[in-house]
Amino acid sequence: MSEPLRGQAAVDQLLDVLDLKQIDAATFQGESPQVGAQRVFGGQVAGQALVAAGRTVEEDRFVHSLHGYFVRAGDPSVPIDFHVETIRDGRSFSVRRCTAQQHGRAIFLMSASFQVVEEGLDHYGPAPADVPAPEDVPTMADWLERYPDRAAAFAASPQAVDVRYINSPGWVPPGDRDPAIHQRVWMRIDGRLPDDPLIHACALTYASDLSLLDSVLSIHGEVWGPGGVIGASLDHALWLHRPFRADEWFLYDQTSPSAGGGRGLAVGRMFTRTGRHIASAVQEGLLRRIGG
Repeated sequence: MSEPLRGQAAVDQLLDVLDLKQIDAATFQGESPQVGAQRVFGGQVAGQALVAAGRTVEEDRFVHSLHGYFVRAGDPSVPIDFHVETIRDGRSFSVRRCTAQQHGRAIFLMSASFQVVEEGLDHYGPAPADVPAPEDVPTMADWLERYPDRAAAFAASPQAVDVRYINSPGWVPPGDRDPAIHQRVWMRIDGRLPDDPLIHACALTYASDLSLLDSVLSIHGEVWGPGGVIGASLDHALWLHRPFRADEWFLYDQTSPSAGGGRGLAVGRMFTRTGRHIASAVQEGLLRRIGG
């Protein structure tokens, strides 16, 4: 089996995935990486939907929030069609609704709001204290070397995001995870991105779906896969508070305020290395015990 793409090569592939083909003024088409996955990664379709919506908005308006619902599993072997509806273009805000479709059926729905740059009140809470630097945290390669039998999911997938868990990843074997209230992860796009703020927003959207539901499992010391649970994203919301670069380190501080009814709710805050709060995410996921 060939090695997965890493570093700038993987980032360039991610940029290709985000570079949608425009069919008409409100319709775009995207592809998925052919890596053998059984379904399209949720962060990918959300990032692509944001690209489609953003391309219909004036360049002086920047996305500040998006809300999406995962309706059906996406087929990575089939192109995804993105249809954008203009809900409103006001003096300060533009709102778009985007529907991602395959085989004539919706697989993802998203609403996104864009705003012109304005000055106003500015505050944010402190970043978590006493957090090790990303250089002092195990890399994904370190974790996979420690647990090679759990590496199958990463064996072919391109690694465009450098993900460094301060706690253990959600897929480590049962018994090796200690319960933790907070799941904290350093992340960055593992290469250089263009300066376009929309691309950075789409890349952050992509990355925000990688580990958020881990925080639901972390509280219980549970794991993904054999001996644990399987899951799927149900919805995802992201608020972008301040300018940032997704190819620079940010700390993803994640926790779960509630789980029940086969679902878990996760909340995450993203901070730069200097402690600036750049984004917040909320996601609910379906969680089922394997064999249950």
